[in-house]
Amino acid sequence: MILVGIDVAKDKHDCFIMSSEGEVLYKSFTIANNMEGFNELYQKISSTSDDLSKIKVGLEATGHYSYNILGYLLDKGLTTFVINPLHTSLYRKSLSLRKTKTDKVDSHTIASMLMSDVNLKSYSETLYHNEELKSLTRYRFDKVKERAKLKQSISRLVTILFPELEKLVSTLHMVSIYALLSEFPSAKAIANAHLTKLTNLLYEVSKGRYTRETAIMFRESARNSIGSYMPAKSLELKHTIKLIGELDNEIEEIEAEIKRIMDEINSPIRSIPGIGLAMGAMIVAEIGDFSNFDSPDKILAYAGLSPSTYQSGQLYSTHAKMEKRGSRYLRYALFNATKFVCNWDPTFSAYLAKKRAEGKHYNVAISHAAKKLVRVIYQLQKSGQSYIKAA
Repeated sequence: MILVGIDVAKDKHDCFIMSSEGEVLYKSFTIANNMEGFNELYQKISSTSDDLSKIKVGLEATGHYSYNILGYLLDKGLTTFVINPLHTSLYRKSLSLRKTKTDKVDSHTIASMLMSDVNLKSYSETLYHNEELKSLTRYRFDKVKERAKLKQSISRLVTILFPELEKLVSTLHMVSIYALLSEFPSAKAIANAHLTKLTNLLYEVSKGRYTRETAIMFRESARNSIGSYMPAKSLELKHTIKLIGELDNEIEEIEAEIKRIMDEINSPIRSIPGIGLAMGAMIVAEIGDFSNFDSPDKILAYAGLSPSTYQSGQLYSTHAKMEKRGSRYLRYALFNATKFVCNWDPTFSAYLAKKRAEGKHYNVAISHAAKKLVRVIYQLQKSGQSYIKAA
């Protein structure tokens, strides 16, 4: 076998090529992070063997910096391994007690890892193209988080400008209320509004739910409001509502693209009651190629949902906590999806109730249900079968 180690960086990559017998074929060399550099690397790799199946390439998972060279290697048909930097660090320390870390040393270390008995699995074409779904779900996650912060700002501003409004409606975050506040962004503005104009606005944006009586109620409440008249805050309120509208459109566009990919994948995860498009897509995207995991426990460990273990001599920890390492996005998606599944599926609902009856805190009980959910998802993905809801 020919083993290639690549230490990835922003502008350049350090490479090392050796045989499985330990013979150094190319000492550490540096290539530029461009097509010329990629072609130089491939030329040196291909010069060592005519059989691409006898070549293994390893590189560290360094986020977006490794994405382009990974795609290039996969397109060339090379068996490529993406290695967790933590594994590389631990392996390097196991070889020597000296604190030696350079890019050239790392490229040699990665090549040595490929030669050792370290349990590594190659990066598949499916996993590489799954990055598109991962990018979309994480992008949506950030947009939703951004929108939530803006909604908090709406609540804060309304408390200053027209605090009584919140008690008149079920929620401030409705299209009709946003339209009202965009046109009349303070209690004073609503109090001085022409009743016909106010009535027509509310009737139109609420699709007939808000009538003239509602408009009168809003205006009377505004006239007796303790809200401050602050034009600067009113301007901020109008702009914040506008930003939320723009984010709504962006999130809708992102979700349409996520749905397109999920329809192509046709994952059985969508058949589980309570798992919607967004959470299902995030779970599938973060796990990636399920064949890379030997068991559901490996997925739990990757999500950081497995309990940490402490044992020294005769001492064992009796209060193990969740590791909370690995993909925070997967942990978030699994935890939140489990809450909905427990509401919609009787089997999970009964399991959650059982854990709660044992005296476990709600979040602890949910974490147990999340482990059960991961096992179900794993089996469905492996078998390709849909979830069968209990009668």
